[in-house]
Amino acid sequence: MNSHFALASILAGSVLCAQQSSLPDLEAGARVFEANCTTCHGAAGDAVQGIDLAGGKFKRVATDEDLARFIAKGIPGTAMPPFEFLPRQMTSLLGYLRGLRESSLHPAAGDPARGQALFEGKGGCLGCHRVNGKGSRLGPDLSDIGLIRPASALEQSILEPGAVVPPEYLFCRAVTREGVIVTGRRLNEDPHTVQLIDTKERLVSLSKPDLREYALLTGSQMPSYRGRLTSEEVTDLVKFLTTRKGIATR
Repeated sequence: MNSHFALASILAGSVLCAQQSSLPDLEAGARVFEANCTTCHGAAGDAVQGIDLAGGKFKRVATDEDLARFIAKGIPGTAMPPFEFLPRQMTSLLGYLRGLRESSLHPAAGDPARGQALFEGKGGCLGCHRVNGKGSRLGPDLSDIGLIRPASALEQSILEPGAVVPPEYLFCRAVTREGVIVTGRRLNEDPHTVQLIDTKERLVSLSKPDLREYALLTGSQMPSYRGRLTSEEVTDLVKFLTTRKGIATR
């Protein structure tokens, strides 16, 4: 791809980013950031003097288009190298950085201590999720969810878990030739095999030719907490999750 055309495509994508950032886009952006940016900028985006990505503090950047240009071209005379991201990667990265800024400028209300008590008690979240080594591995590890999702997305996941389900969170159901039923969260899949973590937290690898049935389960396996928690409890739970900014154990 011509470099000028690539940059133009990236900048065009960044203009649409504010309106089109979805949960999968944010999480894809988080993965791009973790793989390429944290070594210098740190997990919170504030490790470089004079720059705070979460706080929206930059030395030479005023708009998303400026930021996309600096990422694509680098900054001569500094440690910032150019990055050859695909337009989709750049758009998701910009959306993720915007989410960091929004979370910093508009922190979630609520009490994190009460939220933690709900997470570990009434909410029953540890039955599927894990935080800092405590809890189940069946669902996604939430140890760094506060770095990945803004408060609005966390609230949606609690109240409407089936609204958006990223591919890596899908569950599957398999039936072996012997009639054994295996269900769990899909970890990896190729044309011949599928690896999952089953409901007993065991890692299972299955050969597709040896299966009688195999299907991805649509929607989310997480129940909605609408009506199960009060609005205040949801606010407290969201606040607790936004403070989870460690490195998750994957």
